[in-house]
Amino acid sequence: MCVAMVLLYELLTMIFADAVTPIWVSRDFGGIKPLVTHHWLIQALGGATPTATWGLVGTTLVAAVALGVGLGTRVAALVAGQCCVALFSLHPAAGGGHDRLITNALWLLVLAPSGATLSLDCRIRTGAWRSALPIAAWTRYAAVFQLCVTYGITGIQKLGSSWFPWGDYSAVYYALQTPSWARFNVDTMAVLAARFYPLTQLGTAVSWVWEVSFPVVLLALWFRSTRDRGGRLRSAFNRLDVRWLYALVGLVMHSVLFVTMELGPFSLITTSFYVCLWHPDEWARRVPMLKAPGARTATSG
Repeated sequence: MCVAMVLLYELLTMIFADAVTPIWVSRDFGGIKPLVTHHWLIQALGGATPTATWGLVGTTLVAAVALGVGLGTRVAALVAGQCCVALFSLHPAAGGGHDRLITNALWLLVLAPSGATLSLDCRIRTGAWRSALPIAAWTRYAAVFQLCVTYGITGIQKLGSSWFPWGDYSAVYYALQTPSWARFNVDTMAVLAARFYPLTQLGTAVSWVWEVSFPVVLLALWFRSTRDRGGRLRSAFNRLDVRWLYALVGLVMHSVLFVTMELGPFSLITTSFYVCLWHPDEWARRVPMLKAPGARTATSG
């Protein structure tokens, strides 16, 4: 559901900004540059023409709605994913890492029985909105692994002096004033960044440590699923659930980024993966309406 809403947000934002034709249509038909792609779907449709591009956009919107309500869920994810890969291949420089996160998420939804519960597929199959049908756990771990790779590699790549004490932890201060990223007037952002400079320093330090160490979350999940094996480190991780700490920092960070900077749907699609940090049974214990009638909840995370 979260991925579907993110996809709708990205496409509708482009439509209302009148950016579809300039970015995804070749210059011969009204775009800003000649577009050449080897993607099979674009070639089959005759190239980056208005008909092909808008056809893909329309199909993706329909598939995203079907994915959101859980109708033909896996097929909808496959259609949306293929259309997105085709569209994103037209002008890669106009996108970003969020495009890859979206397509990766869609592919995981194809591989997993993503319409097993809380979907029209479930309603049609069982007569109820919720189902206790067991599903393989590997796709959940794959989603968390994707999150760990995204944050971990991003943190490792931040090697500029502005991220460290000898650069006065000034990275966030300067980022807020970057014209291509600033959501508001650059002069306004400069004033705000200067006024709250100590907070930008704190954000710089915390975000770097948080990103580099985020793969610890995957270890924490493993420890929780193997709690019966004992061990001091495993016991310590199970007493202190670090998932909440990392998720809280992430939500605060992404909220600030979304409000102050124009980074596309990066924050939205990234936090969509947070759902997988908790076992479905953990969600069911905290949100009773998610629990299928008659289902038992496990104790492990």
